[in-house]
Amino acid sequence: MERLDPEKMPRHIAIIMDGNGRWAQKQRLSRIEGHQRGLEAAQAVVEACEELGVKILTLYAFSKENWRRPRKEINALMGFLQSHLRKRQQELQKRNIRINIIGDLEDLPTSIRDLLVETVEMTRHKDGLIVNLALSYGGRSEIVAGVRAIIADIEAGRITKDDITPETFSRYLFTRDIPDPDLLIRTSGELRISNFLLWQIAYTELYFTTTLWPDFGKEELILACIAYQDRERRFGLTAAQIRKGAASR
Repeated sequence: MERLDPEKMPRHIAIIMDGNGRWAQKQRLSRIEGHQRGLEAAQAVVEACEELGVKILTLYAFSKENWRRPRKEINALMGFLQSHLRKRQQELQKRNIRINIIGDLEDLPTSIRDLLVETVEMTRHKDGLIVNLALSYGGRSEIVAGVRAIIADIEAGRITKDDITPETFSRYLFTRDIPDPDLLIRTSGELRISNFLLWQIAYTELYFTTTLWPDFGKEELILACIAYQDRERRFGLTAAQIRKGAASR
């Protein structure tokens, strides 16, 4: 941690947690056991984010496309999620963690949906680390839903087409009250975004690692944050403009 600058920590980290199945195969275990180990890795990263001072963590837990996986695997994943939340509800409150859900909750089994809504409500007023769980989430479907909601508001006379700006559109997304990610991490060596936060990552720093998700922990997270801090975020400006702005503050 000696190379980390507390003043330059990413406020919001998003993670595509990839590689559970390949990790299990290497260990000669079942894919379901790989997902179980992946859940443990997620818990370790939540704890590391608390320790490092990260304010928001968004975890890509289950995509819209994941519904095409074998039913046995889906049922196991849903069971792990349900069991984990039930066990940790009180702990989340004690640790001042707030849980948000982004995605199409209606796709989820009723029992899990109810538990998620309950957990969100229980932690709504916590002001520590915010953990966003992306469940049955797809970036394209999120954007389409936002467009439909804007059209409905225009037809109802609540807004006009001239009111539509990038800032306005952002308020129609699942992440309406959440700042865009500063850093997006993808594990397992894959070099793609996989339909995750397509609108929100316009200026996000991307970090790819070959580490499989079950092996990803605090040390790997620190390496990602160091890489982030070594970059110059310009948001369309020149390096000279950035330096001039920093000098004037």
